[in-house]
Amino acid sequence: MRVLIVNKFLYPNGGSETYIFKLGEELIRRGHEVQYFGMEHEGRCVGNAVNAYTSDMDFHGGSKLSKLTYPIKTIYSKEAREKIRLVLEDFKPDVVHLNNFNYQLTPSIILEVVKWREEKKKACKIVFTAHDYQLICPNHMMNIPSTGRNCDACVGGKFSNCVKNKCIHGSTAKSVVGAMEATYWKKRGTYKYIDKIICPSEFMKKQMDRNPLFAGKTVAQHNFVEHVGNGDQNDSSFSASGNRDVVLSDGTKLPPQYVLYFGRYSLEKGIQTMIEACNMLPEIDFVFAGKGDYVEEIRGLQYATEVGFRTGADLDLLIRNAVCTVYPSEWYENNPFSVMESQERLVPVIGADIGGIPELIRNGEDGMLFESRNAEKLADTIKYLWDNPDVAAKFKDNLAKVQNRRKNLAEYTQWIEEIYEAK
Repeated sequence: MRVLIVNKFLYPNGGSETYIFKLGEELIRRGHEVQYFGMEHEGRCVGNAVNAYTSDMDFHGGSKLSKLTYPIKTIYSKEAREKIRLVLEDFKPDVVHLNNFNYQLTPSIILEVVKWREEKKKACKIVFTAHDYQLICPNHMMNIPSTGRNCDACVGGKFSNCVKNKCIHGSTAKSVVGAMEATYWKKRGTYKYIDKIICPSEFMKKQMDRNPLFAGKTVAQHNFVEHVGNGDQNDSSFSASGNRDVVLSDGTKLPPQYVLYFGRYSLEKGIQTMIEACNMLPEIDFVFAGKGDYVEEIRGLQYATEVGFRTGADLDLLIRNAVCTVYPSEWYENNPFSVMESQERLVPVIGADIGGIPELIRNGEDGMLFESRNAEKLADTIKYLWDNPDVAAKFKDNLAKVQNRRKNLAEYTQWIEEIYEAK
């Protein structure tokens, strides 16, 4: 089977890129042919045989002329249609698997796939993995950035709410463009050509099903995990408390016991609430690993260590040796890899009771939930787990017992194959 994976970014940029790279690798391992279509970029690490990609679009930079043309290009892209046509003609895919495509690639690529398969009389399924809410919300997050509040006003298709609330970067102009884009493609009915929509959480499926066009096409399936276990905890580097004397690759030494936050330092991720909770708990050491707008505020915390953005072995060490990790998100998270990365290392997670997060954490059994945005509740929950190591140990045991309850990459890919092949 020939699979064309479409995503606007073809370089490591976030969770959706992790998804497409791992899925593509496993499909190839299972004997399928895989190519990619998206934007050109100096960091691009996957591609297609004819080297056809759209021009890199940087919404935060570029010339004055390019900024003037962006509003048009984010709604409809003639270039994207022409470039993907070159790939379709050469590769002749059996499946086009869409991921993040709005704004940079635009839904116009769907029209070109439909046109190509009709002209060539080629059976080519269109599958879409919904990494966010782009088909039902112009800002993709179902929230109002200026207030930080979640919102479902556009789910029913009244996209003028986006303009009213300045939902895209707090800008009226950008919000107008976003609302125009959503309205245009709704009127054209382009999304009706998507054959199957993969929702990585039941919460997302419920939101998507509120649109009659998508109801009946959606299927919920949590993202794959890589079963990494909890490593060898019998070596001499463990202290009496059960924690390693953790030293990162740059020589940074961590506290013997700590609570970990890792991820983006942004408002929607709940970082302000996390900071407030930290200030209520001077007896607890915190470690922050990430980057974003609140880095200086985090570095100003008296009982916290900020280690910057970490990946690979450093991130692995940070997670494994934490008493617990905290995921205090304030927007409708879909299926956060960060929660699963902790759980796969048998580290319990304290998570906000919002979006798809409660689907991943069994409250009181292998982790704990708290009321999103409530710093006092978060502080109470962290202190409870910190003061009760027997409870944390029970959570670890329960995580170990059900560690394989989610699909690994091979199992998930086999499930995807069934989606591809279904009539």
